Amino acid sequence: MSRQDGIGGDWLPWLIPGFALVNLVVFVPLWLGGTLAALLTGHGWQPPPFTLQVYVRLVSGATQELWPGVPSYLVYGGAVALVLAGAAPLALLVRGFVRRRREPRSLARPRELSAMTGKGLEARARDLRPGLKDVARLHPDDTGNLLGDLVPAGPELRSSYEDVELDLMAPRAGKSTGIAIPRVLRAPGPVLLTSNKSDVFTVTRQERTRVGRVWTFDPQGIAYTERDMWWDMLSGCDTIEGARRLAGHFVSSVNDDSSKKDFWIAAAQNTLTALFLAASRSGATVNDLLAWLADPADRTPVDLLRDVGMTAMADQLQGTVRGAVETRDGIYETARQCVACLLDPEILAWVSPDPYRPQFIPEQHVLGRDTLYLLSKDGGGSAAGVIAGLADSVIRAGVVAAERMGGRLDPPMTAILDEAANVCRISDLPDLYSHLGSRGISVVTLLQSYRQGVRVWGEAGMDALWSAATVKLLGAGLDDADFVDKVARLVGQHDVRTPSYSRSKDGSSRSVSYRQEQVLPADKIRALPKGTALLLATGVRPALIRLRPWFREPNAGPIAAAAKAEVQAITDRAAASWSRRESRQVG
Repeated sequence: MSRQDGIGGDWLPWLIPGFALVNLVVFVPLWLGGTLAALLTGHGWQPPPFTLQVYVRLVSGATQELWPGVPSYLVYGGAVALVLAGAAPLALLVRGFVRRRREPRSLARPRELSAMTGKGLEARARDLRPGLKDVARLHPDDTGNLLGDLVPAGPELRSSYEDVELDLMAPRAGKSTGIAIPRVLRAPGPVLLTSNKSDVFTVTRQERTRVGRVWTFDPQGIAYTERDMWWDMLSGCDTIEGARRLAGHFVSSVNDDSSKKDFWIAAAQNTLTALFLAASRSGATVNDLLAWLADPADRTPVDLLRDVGMTAMADQLQGTVRGAVETRDGIYETARQCVACLLDPEILAWVSPDPYRPQFIPEQHVLGRDTLYLLSKDGGGSAAGVIAGLADSVIRAGVVAAERMGGRLDPPMTAILDEAANVCRISDLPDLYSHLGSRGISVVTLLQSYRQGVRVWGEAGMDALWSAATVKLLGAGLDDADFVDKVARLVGQHDVRTPSYSRSKDGSSRSVSYRQEQVLPADKIRALPKGTALLLATGVRPALIRLRPWFREPNAGPIAAAAKAEVQAITDRAAASWSRRESRQVG
């Protein structure tokens, strides 16, 4: 057996060049460091020759013999400085190589996302917002909505204010901290937020008071805020369209699938439409409307509709009233169930005229930089119908204002529909998505899953919402196997290069084969880490981004302090509220 065929035969021939390379790496920095040290200390340029004797003296520490008068520590210090200076660019190269190796294969790279970064995004913002054309330097928040950072090392990605967004993430996957809160804090114009929790409210309220008035619509005491506003719920019901839309919001709040309306649900919506129209046209109150519902035989709304010239609508309502008693009572009972939340006097007060409190007017809100928080519980007793009605009225007011401005709101309005499937069921939201972005209304709908949206808008409605959204973020915890598999197919496949080696007595051979694999298999999408999301944007390849939680931003300290004070204030108000309840019970 020869030496090369024995133990170590594969690496032994490399010892000699390796040893030479090590000595070269040691010798050159010492030689050059000592020479530079002599020059800097005033001893002139004295490079010693490249000889073995010089090498031995450098390694043994006899540098004084090579550069008389130059301390040894300066020689070795200069050598260390040169090594560090040379290592810096090498480290950057290695770092860049490692980052490129870590980039998700076959997903979008920075150069493919130029429209969502830098000058491309700024140019688009100037085209969309006439008010920015003469601004020399734009603030990043004026150019678009922050989405996050491209994995693994950036750049920062933003969507334009023309985009409408759909975000699907499981609970506690970063919807509030990484999406809702940053959007509210960074919004350049008016803000609308719906939620069933007070977390976004507590973090952002103080900051939003710095840019405009804060309106808090909290009929069920989510944040235990005192009522300091009221909204005329019937103000937009003076047309059949407006009355039908409001009726639809109340019906959707109790109907699990708005695409499947049985006879009773459809009839209840028609009846509520007529009653809302009669109340709005005649100047009646919500209390009057509830009284009409309580007594199906009451002809007052029929007469009011005839008095204002709505004869056809009056005849339809009269037909329902004069129908079979069992059918009429069933329709009215269904209608009463739809608006049951208004029987709560604390909820009713928020939508009834109050001369001692300011009135919230959607048409004024969309023209400023105010903030509207719509808070409601989900489940039984929810004020979801009222919340959806108010949110819809603000969005429609934004559309009208945009048309008067020439097509777009400037600054744009930010509408964040958190828990949209629970507390803000706008039945035709999928249809609205197709044009709201072009009106300067940047809408973000947050859902826990695709199936949750199907439950509210049906398969066709959710498909329409998915298709109309120009930006989609899919975060951690998506457990719907069919949906995740669909996303994996949308992300696509790529070629995987597989080398193979074979060895025989005649020698060795190497071959390469290719096979197709999914870029992100379904199990990888489901197992996305918290704080990351798959970005699907119109016109670009899918990308993986890292969300930017508000508490990791440079200005998080003051915001966190204000949020802590807000939480304490809510705690104090809650304690006072429970104390008053106990006092009433004792009394």
